[in-house]
Amino acid sequence: MALKATRFRWVIVVMLFFSTTIVYFDRVILGILAPQLEELFGWSEQQYGYIVFAFQLTYAVGPFIAGYIIDKLGTRTGFSLAVVVWTLASLSHAFAQSWIGFALARLGLGIGQSGNFPASIKIISEWFPQSERAFATGLFNGGSNMGQVFAPLMIPVIIMLLFSWQYVFVFSAILSGIFLLVWLVLYSTPEKSRFVNSKELDHIKSDQAKTEKIKVPWKKIVTYRQTWVVALGKLFADPVWYFYLFWGAKFLHSKFGINLAELALPLIVIYVVAYGGGIAGGAVSSWFLKKGKSANYARKMTMLGSGILVLPVMTVPFIDSLYGSVALIALAAAAHNSWSANIFTVASDLFPGKAVGSVIGFSTTISSIGGMVTALLIGYILNEAGLRGYAFPFVIFSFGYLIGLLVIHRLSPGFEPVSMETESEL
Repeated sequence: MALKATRFRWVIVVMLFFSTTIVYFDRVILGILAPQLEELFGWSEQQYGYIVFAFQLTYAVGPFIAGYIIDKLGTRTGFSLAVVVWTLASLSHAFAQSWIGFALARLGLGIGQSGNFPASIKIISEWFPQSERAFATGLFNGGSNMGQVFAPLMIPVIIMLLFSWQYVFVFSAILSGIFLLVWLVLYSTPEKSRFVNSKELDHIKSDQAKTEKIKVPWKKIVTYRQTWVVALGKLFADPVWYFYLFWGAKFLHSKFGINLAELALPLIVIYVVAYGGGIAGGAVSSWFLKKGKSANYARKMTMLGSGILVLPVMTVPFIDSLYGSVALIALAAAAHNSWSANIFTVASDLFPGKAVGSVIGFSTTISSIGGMVTALLIGYILNEAGLRGYAFPFVIFSFGYLIGLLVIHRLSPGFEPVSMETESEL
């Protein structure tokens, strides 16, 4: 009887989905609790901007370092260290008593969580052939939406049962600890995994054999045009996502007066739709590849569609319908996830697997610097203009994806991968 291939690589995707869910549950807690905490501690809009800035600061520096550590130590050990750091940082929020205390906790959270995406993208490049990577990336990246669906459901319940916002952060730390135990029990590289047979391993390595042995020195990463394709793809998109993440609930609360419990349904709608967008973006890109289109065509056409779908969100500050606002934000969030699934996969299209962690780390650093600047700017605008100030980010950010695609295309019209001959000489 012919040997039937195992499918353990999809279990790996499930684990990455849950780690990303926890990461985004952690991140969105503060955005959901912000109206309550602002009233409790007397934060201004500008001080809230400083708290968001603190996370962006270490999340800007951390990914580049995390990418190097993960490339150096391997995905099992490197990712485990990241989980330990973000677990302790999440727990520290429960002891904060001022905006400065929350800013310090966010500094630690940014350091730890900066390892999640460099590790995850590297793991996808190790566990999947190119034709499946965009779809697998879209699946695990959907954890970002699930975390944001899970948070508005659980936060009111935890506060109602335990009468304290602090236990929300304790609960998040417990989830991270459980994930770490499962990760250590189940994860190893495909070659070493006891859950993978030879037929699945052959499938995983079917289009990796020529590149996987080649290592790009991390110090050279920043000199490649291909690195800047990924970095700029994230720079033009990630600050938009951070705006939805950290200010989305505050906007709905400020404009429509909905409370903590009432926020649940709008946020769930937004992030369930966004999750579907990530899966759809990965599936469409993979479909193009299976139809014989080049990676250049598949990624860029999908990203073009994503950029067009974001444009209507610019009208949100000017309409008075809660349902209309939620629908347009949901569409934009879905388009963002479609974009992200593809720009992450571009890194594994353009670079050997050994370098993917460093490329994603550096690119996330660049996009987080953009997030730092926009956090301070948005905080200042809202502090000065109040609700009217939301028009600025909604309108400006709606054009970011199309501008980013234009810049990327000018920089790399053909998405040429790093030359193997060049790398062999380094």
